[in-house]
Amino acid sequence: MAKDFDSMEDSNRSTNPGIHEVSDPARRTWVQGGLGTLVGAVLAPWLGACATVPGRGPLLGFKGIGASTADAVVVPEGYVAEVLAPWGEPVGVAGAMPAWREDASNTAAEQALQMGMHHDGIHFYALDATGSRGLLAMNHEYVDDGLLHADGLKTWSAEKVRKSQAAHGVAVIEVELKQGRWQMVRPSTFARRFTAFTPFAVQGPAAGHALMKTAADPEGRTVLGTLNNCASGMTPWGTYLSGEENWAFYFDGGDAPDADQKRWGLRKSSFYRWGEHDERFDSRRHPNEFHRFGWVVEIDPMDPSSTPVKRTALGRAAHEGAWVAVTKDGRAVVYSGEDARFEYIYKFVSRDRIAPGGAKANRELLDHGTLYVARFDADGSGRWLPLVHGQGPLTAANGFADQGEVLIKSRQASDRLGATKMDRPEWLAIDAERREVYCTLTNNSARGAKDMPGVDGANPRANNVMGQIIRWVEQGDFDGVSMRWNHLVLAGDPANARPQAQGNIKGDIFACPDGLMLDARGVLWIQTDAHSSQMNKGELEHIGNNQMLACDRSTGEIRRFLTGPVNCEITGAAMAPDGCSMFINVQHPGESPSDRSDPADLNKYSRWPFGGRPRSATVVIRRRDGGPIGA
Repeated sequence: MAKDFDSMEDSNRSTNPGIHEVSDPARRTWVQGGLGTLVGAVLAPWLGACATVPGRGPLLGFKGIGASTADAVVVPEGYVAEVLAPWGEPVGVAGAMPAWREDASNTAAEQALQMGMHHDGIHFYALDATGSRGLLAMNHEYVDDGLLHADGLKTWSAEKVRKSQAAHGVAVIEVELKQGRWQMVRPSTFARRFTAFTPFAVQGPAAGHALMKTAADPEGRTVLGTLNNCASGMTPWGTYLSGEENWAFYFDGGDAPDADQKRWGLRKSSFYRWGEHDERFDSRRHPNEFHRFGWVVEIDPMDPSSTPVKRTALGRAAHEGAWVAVTKDGRAVVYSGEDARFEYIYKFVSRDRIAPGGAKANRELLDHGTLYVARFDADGSGRWLPLVHGQGPLTAANGFADQGEVLIKSRQASDRLGATKMDRPEWLAIDAERREVYCTLTNNSARGAKDMPGVDGANPRANNVMGQIIRWVEQGDFDGVSMRWNHLVLAGDPANARPQAQGNIKGDIFACPDGLMLDARGVLWIQTDAHSSQMNKGELEHIGNNQMLACDRSTGEIRRFLTGPVNCEITGAAMAPDGCSMFINVQHPGESPSDRSDPADLNKYSRWPFGGRPRSATVVIRRRDGGPIGA
């Protein structure tokens, strides 16, 4: 979603201090100058305990591949990558499977029954003991109107708005492994689409709140749609968590947005022009509709009759996604970050324990608990600050009437608490055994610019075009309020002249880390999302197309495993239970630097995957000998 530096959301104008403003001068010098080794002596005690990863033999057993600019998915020797579920394929609803039309003439009603655009976070849910049959639940983050409609934006209508809304959301499809190849199962009783006009229940402290009520929903308990769904998590009770990310870009704000709207990045006009034919997205007419997006939504892929839910106890944000850990006494801890410059990392700790009995037994688990925001201190320690009404500055006198308003205005609440402003926190991965959490900080070219926050311990580089991966270990259990942190790696290229762009990678170079997955063997998989306006230029000249890499955490080695087609993002990663099939998503192949294609020149950058109109798609990767991926 519009990740070029000029259009990126940047709305944090709070004055809470950064780490560099509260640390001592000697420490600031080390942070700014010590880019080669960002591990201080203060971190040694816990790093030593985390130096080994269980496993037999070398963790990375594949031959790494080189950087690539080819319009193809490239994988190592001995592997094969096959397209499984591209945009426009019918998901498999019985009696309603409209075929893909290459000329983009599918209607809005047909698109609502097909795979959406811009595939993102993905998870696999096994349907049998062997794991050879299962469900894939995945997000469809946003659309390219130049590809979606035959004439792009040349004409505009309610039908085009409806089709764009239908191409957003989430898909659930059934897949099966037959004779060594995965295929979609159609029809399937599980096949389902969630779009920008699907009814979602609202639960948790903000349900029914005055700021959630609209003329169409005076109770404030039912929202039509989910949109800009980015990363995703799988819960231990078998549901799917999807983050609503850059939702502010869908609303028209007019000439005079209020302070709350400005803090959330509302602009005069939306990027998608929905408000012209769907008045919900005109904030001048319906200001509370703006509050009804930015939540983590929960979906039960195993129950086609279930109602999806917006979980307000997890807070409102530009949610990249949500990932679940479990405390020793069985409570859920949900981590999330928001993909915007100078925004925050959160975690939610449930009040109650996870109950046996799956989704139905835990239908209210995420409605009760405590939301925290992270502060990373310069000495390698950190604190989780509670977003609880009545505690500290979160009072009615400061604009928070109740807990519902704290959650609806979680950014403002985090500003008040002095949380650390991060460089676009995106995906997370959790090592349950070591209580260790990893988070990608994709980039932030505004870091250190005039009138912008400067560098700090967690975000140590000005004009940070390369990004980094931060990690922390919780002190005590996952519900602990303190942590110790450091960086796993600073992305970059040692050939760059500017020290802040060189990084400290041990192995294959990359930039803009985004997706993360920790597999059962302990390999940390890293996916990248450099924007097409950056690709193969300047300090990213030698990086090549976006890619997927594997990290052996015991040695620090990072090895390139996959590269994608031109101007795509590599995103989403899920393993079949046996570890022998990996599902990933190739998002927006051939994307224009403007984020919108020219319908008169559709193949200017890419013809992937089938030689015609570029199509986002799910890709499944297997070893030719049937062995485990990466071993």
